[in-house]
Amino acid sequence: MNTMETQPDLFAAQDEEVARSLLDKLLEDSRLYRASKDYLELLEFTKRLRNFAPFNAMLLHVQKPGLTYAASAYDWESRFGRRPKENARPLLILWPFGPVALVYDVQETEGKALPRDVDSFFARGAITSERIPELIKKMARRNIACACFDGGDANAGSIRVVNRATKEEDASYSMQVNRNHSAPVQFVTIAHELAHLFLGHLGPDKNLNIPERPRPDHVQEELEAESVAYLVCARNGVESKSQTYLTKFVEKNTTVEKLDIYQVMRAAGQIETLLGLSSHTRYEKPPR
Repeated sequence: MNTMETQPDLFAAQDEEVARSLLDKLLEDSRLYRASKDYLELLEFTKRLRNFAPFNAMLLHVQKPGLTYAASAYDWESRFGRRPKENARPLLILWPFGPVALVYDVQETEGKALPRDVDSFFARGAITSERIPELIKKMARRNIACACFDGGDANAGSIRVVNRATKEEDASYSMQVNRNHSAPVQFVTIAHELAHLFLGHLGPDKNLNIPERPRPDHVQEELEAESVAYLVCARNGVESKSQTYLTKFVEKNTTVEKLDIYQVMRAAGQIETLLGLSSHTRYEKPPR
């Protein structure tokens, strides 16, 4: 039985405009994430909740700030021998098999004692040099060719459009990654350059489900890309300079009103799926 939550299915099963309007309404009514400090806290929360796609982690944070861990009733029973308490208050997320799914905060469950650190149950190890060729192969399947070059330390990498999509062929892209960097640094570079792609900074791509967006200025592009790279890396056991970049941004700014949080979360989920990093909470398929 396939019970894994996957980001492409999540958005393919929903009308994207409905998902976007839902988020806009939640953010407007709650007035959350107007201050850059609050935005950084959201990123930290999404980093910790690795058993949910980034978009769903954000929905949980909007509904219950301070939540430390949540899972479906199926996951609580099968993984931890626990179940929701009587009259437990469920939280809503989007899911692949229907409009919404119910999940429960750890505080709303009872049963067997929990592992010492539930969050680390889903942790992944650091990226090794053996993993980089695997990631490159996965990108190649979606017309993203990646080559390693001999460069100085200050030059990490880049991405560009090779061919725009036509009626006959899909678009293709070329990524460059510094071969002299360590595997974790190369992983950060891959995440950052893919972020530019999936955020629409290189233009729309229907085949990759990349939206057409107004082109933000350079500072805004880098903030969005660093946010996505930070999430992808931190959720997969890799520390990056993105955290320092984002912290400095918070120190210098008080608002992030121009930042498209929806696209940041969406792009992070798309990259995790493309690179085969998704490992999310499980659900029983509904009966046909």
